[in-house]
Amino acid sequence: MARGGHGRRLGLALGLFVALALAPGALRAKPTVRKERVLRPDSELGERPPEDNQSFQYDHEAFLGKEDSKTFDQLTSEESKERLGKIVDRIDSDGDGFVTTEELKTWIKRVQKRYIYDNVAKVWKDYDRDKDDKISWEEYKQATYGYYLGNPAEFHDSPDHHTFKKMLPRDERRFKAADLDGDLTATREEFTAFLHPEEFEHMKEIVVLETLEDIDKNGDGFVDQDEYIADMFSHEENGPEPDWVLSEREQFNEFRDLNKDGKLDKDEIRHWILPQDYDHAQAEARHLVYESDKNKDEKLTKEEILENWNMFVGSQATNYGEDLTKNHDEL
Repeated sequence: MARGGHGRRLGLALGLFVALALAPGALRAKPTVRKERVLRPDSELGERPPEDNQSFQYDHEAFLGKEDSKTFDQLTSEESKERLGKIVDRIDSDGDGFVTTEELKTWIKRVQKRYIYDNVAKVWKDYDRDKDDKISWEEYKQATYGYYLGNPAEFHDSPDHHTFKKMLPRDERRFKAADLDGDLTATREEFTAFLHPEEFEHMKEIVVLETLEDIDKNGDGFVDQDEYIADMFSHEENGPEPDWVLSEREQFNEFRDLNKDGKLDKDEIRHWILPQDYDHAQAEARHLVYESDKNKDEKLTKEEILENWNMFVGSQATNYGEDLTKNHDEL
């Protein structure tokens, strides 16, 4: 992920944001601290910390995901190896007895995206009102905007009125982009693309367009430097700009504004928020293979992985400690 942590994500659909955050009296104040817009696939997997060479924490979180890596930390070495063996069988997708860099990369990407599907599973029942395992646009619209649509007079003089009026067509546009077969009904995969468009290739243009619309306050179809900065930072009592804001102005001029015309167009916004410069999953897969490949044939056997098990999964449990593993489910 870009500097600044996991960043401001587009994970929740705009209407869902409205439902959760824009109830009367709950409008969010404008932020006064840095806000990140850079999005990356597999965004849970960031840069490898330089100090992690000994603890393998980064490797564990990449290979298992953050939550499951914590579970493995409570297992004995024997239990960790047993579970790792079962995982290896799943990673070896062609069943040839070897784990390649490509198979490892596919596994890591799957693990890092699991939180997205978990999020969709948590909210699914709130929208699938007729329980047909699909969510129609009408179901989503009524669940999210039903009160607003049914009580327009209540919102007429409210500051929320403009927000709801703006969000509804944007949500509909995004829903239609995610609805690949055009039936105005979303499968789980399509609804996942709707809620998390930054993770799906066919949704990237929507992500760029929504970002442009959010930041382009003068409506000229571009993002100038002042709009770029205003999206990240607002002055308090006209005080001096922090050093990081001055640095961001330099970033805008040197690296964001590629054609040096003083503003960002859609292509430059795409280059900014959806960089394609580094594949963390590929790098981690190569690292794991390199560190575990004893015979240097550029692929791993189950034995090679189990021999280096502590790099993949780890264990912090002691042989004389309490058994903390009785109720853990298999991955």
